[in-house]
Amino acid sequence: MLPAQKYVYMKQEITKLTGDCLDYFNSNSYSQTRIDQYLSMWKRGILSYMKEKDLSIYTSDVGEDFIDSFIKEDSITVHERDMVRSVHVLTDFLHLGYARKRTFTPVEYPLNGEIGQQMQSLINHLHSLRRDETTVKVYQLYLSRFLTFLEYEQVKTVSGIKERHVLKFISTMENNKVNVRTCIRVLFRYWREQHVTEEDFLDLFDNFKCVKPEKIPSYYMASEVSVIEKTIDRCSGVGKRNYAMLLLASRLGLRASDIISLKFHNIDWQKNEIHLNQYKTEHPVVLPLLSDVGNAIIDYLQHGRFKSESRQIFLSARAPYVPATRNMVCSAISRTIQKSGLSIENRRHGSHAMRHSLASRLLENSVSIHVISGVLGHKNTESTMPYLRIDISSLLKCSLPVPPVSGDFYMQKGGMFYE
Repeated sequence: MLPAQKYVYMKQEITKLTGDCLDYFNSNSYSQTRIDQYLSMWKRGILSYMKEKDLSIYTSDVGEDFIDSFIKEDSITVHERDMVRSVHVLTDFLHLGYARKRTFTPVEYPLNGEIGQQMQSLINHLHSLRRDETTVKVYQLYLSRFLTFLEYEQVKTVSGIKERHVLKFISTMENNKVNVRTCIRVLFRYWREQHVTEEDFLDLFDNFKCVKPEKIPSYYMASEVSVIEKTIDRCSGVGKRNYAMLLLASRLGLRASDIISLKFHNIDWQKNEIHLNQYKTEHPVVLPLLSDVGNAIIDYLQHGRFKSESRQIFLSARAPYVPATRNMVCSAISRTIQKSGLSIENRRHGSHAMRHSLASRLLENSVSIHVISGVLGHKNTESTMPYLRIDISSLLKCSLPVPPVSGDFYMQKGGMFYE
C-alpha cells in the first residue's frame, strides 16, 4: 500500500469537492477521456464507500480508510493503483487546491545515531552556504554509506574512527573514489573546525592517490545523428516537442538542464539567436538559432504545445501541463536513440551523447578548440580538452613512427630475451 500523507486537518462535502476537482481538470486541459475515468473511479470507489458508511464529509483520513478497505496485499494491481490515485487526487485538491503529478518517492539516506548527527551538521552547514542541492545530495549519499560502513565495523563514536577505517572504506568504493575521498576529507576538516574531533587525517588524504581513469566521451557520427533525428514521428504534439528538444541537443549542444530552462525571452527571433545563462556554470552564452531548430520550435509552439501560462517553452505531455523536467528530456532522447536501431553497445545514449557528437563534428571540420569551447559554453578550454580524445584522425597525425629493431637485439645472449 502507498504511504499515507501527513496533512493538516481539513474537510469538505464530497460532492462539492469532486465538482471543484472536475472544474480544475477542465481548466487545466485534461482530456475528456481522463475526466470520465476519474468520474467512474469515484462513483465505484470513494463515493460508494462513503454512501455505505453514511458519510458526506471527506477528509484525508476517510480517503486512507477507504484505501485500507480494499488493499490487503503489499503488491497492488493496476486497477487498485488507479483507485488509489483517484483518492489521492481528491486529498491533494482538498489541501493544496491542485492535483500533483505522479511522483516516485525519492530514496532516503538517513544519518542516525551519534555519528550520524555530527554528519547531519555538515549537511546543514552546506545548506547554509547555499551549495547546489545536487551537491548536497551527493554528500548525503556518501556520508550515509560511510555511516553504514562504520556501523558494520562497530564504530559508534566519532573518536572511534581511525585511519584504517577511512582507508578501508575508500578502498571498498568501486566507483567515484575521488569524490568519496573529497567528501570524507571535507567531513573531517569540518569536524576539526567545530572541535568535534582532533583528527583531520590531512596527511592520509594528501598521500591517498586515486587514479581517475581516462574516459572517452560517447558520441555518434553525423550520419547516425541524422538517423536518430529522423526516427521521431512528428505527427503528434509529443513528437514535435521531442524533436525540438533533440535538435537543441544535437545541433546546438545544449544540456538537458538548459533545454528545460529555455524561456520565450531567451529567443531573439529578429536576430535568430538564443541568449541564456547555463544552469550548470551560470556562464552566459549566445547561440545561433539555426533554421531547422527554429522551425521545430515554432512547429511545437503552434501545433504541439498546450495552453499554459508558463514562460518555459517545453511542457509535459499530460495534464496538468507543467514545465518539462530534466528526466523528460533525457528519457525522450534516450528512447529515440534506442528506437533508431543504431548500436549503443559501449556507448551512452542520452542527451549528453548528442552534445559530445556535436563536438566530434566540429573537430572533424577542423574548428579550433577555442570556438568549440564557446559553442559548448565552457568557461575555459581546459573543460573542452577531453573532447580531443574522440578526434582519432587528428591524433593519428601526431603519432611518431616506431623505429625498426634489428634482429640482433632479439638474438643477443643466445635469444635470452624471450626467456
